[in-house]
Amino acid sequence: MTNVSGVTLRRRPAQRRSLERVGRMLDECARLLDEVGYEALTTKEVARRAEVPIGTFYQFFPDKQGLVRALATRNLEAFLSRITARLSETRLTDWTEMVDLTIDEFVAMKRTTPGFGVVDFGEVLLTPGGPAIRGTERMLDAALENNAVVADRLRLVIAELLGTSQDPELDRALIVSVEAADAVLKLAFRAAPDGDPELIAECKHLVRRYLSAHLPRG
Repeated sequence: MTNVSGVTLRRRPAQRRSLERVGRMLDECARLLDEVGYEALTTKEVARRAEVPIGTFYQFFPDKQGLVRALATRNLEAFLSRITARLSETRLTDWTEMVDLTIDEFVAMKRTTPGFGVVDFGEVLLTPGGPAIRGTERMLDAALENNAVVADRLRLVIAELLGTSQDPELDRALIVSVEAADAVLKLAFRAAPDGDPELIAECKHLVRRYLSAHLPRG
């Protein structure tokens, strides 16, 4: 059964069959993004490949953008789940090691998760690494840019890990870190299909050095 937790749908599936149909539509959307890109993606083809009537598609998604928004939300939930799982099985000697772990999981999803090279957490890219399609900066939240939402969700993970309360300075530092990492990783995936390893290493170095001034050691 596909986890659709956190995904905003026109109608929330209540039965197992509906959950499976929504999951298939999201899966086929992701595969088609890799095959034909966002502009050539059609709701009709998604429904056909997911083996659901087109009317069923519109019961859950208002349009193509709504489908992609739901996929981006699912991607973010999967990313956070992967980080949480890694943290539960990894003994960190210093919190900055979380930077490497987080970037490694993002890169792994870029390399292996269908559609993630086109739509990761909302912004729709014409090609891996950019440029982005205008109007997709707020796919996760109507009021906030995608990276701000990602930073806020990561803050919650860090707060649980360190037992810290909300701190405006840390919130700002996380947004800067996410924006910086996003820019450098886009560069890495423009330079090489699987991400240039030297640029990925530079991304880790940049974020660790920057955040070291905002979070305690140990």
